Amino acid sequence: MRLALVRIGNSRGIRIPKLLIEQCGLGDSVELRAERERLIISHCRRPRQGWKEAFAAAESSAHDVLLLESLQNKFDDEEWRW
Repeated sequence: MRLALVRIGNSRGIRIPKLLIEQCGLGDSVELRAERERLIISHCRRPRQGWKEAFAAAESSAHDVLLLESLQNKFDDEEWRW
C-alpha cells in the first residue's frame, strides 16, 4: 500500500487506514522505531509485559549452582570465623 506523506506543522505524517489499525490491533497510541531504512509501527506494550511467563520459564532447577560456593578457598574453609 502506498501512502502520501502529509504536512503536520514542520513534520510529516501518514494516515493509517482503519482496516490496517484493526488488523494490527493498534490502539490510541503506538510505538515507533527505525530499523535499517524502515519505520516499524507496533502496538504499545504494557510495562513488564511477559515478565511473569519469563520468570516461570526460568524457575530454579537442580542444576543451578550458586556462584559464591564455587569461589570458596582455604581461608574461607579454615580461617574465617563469625
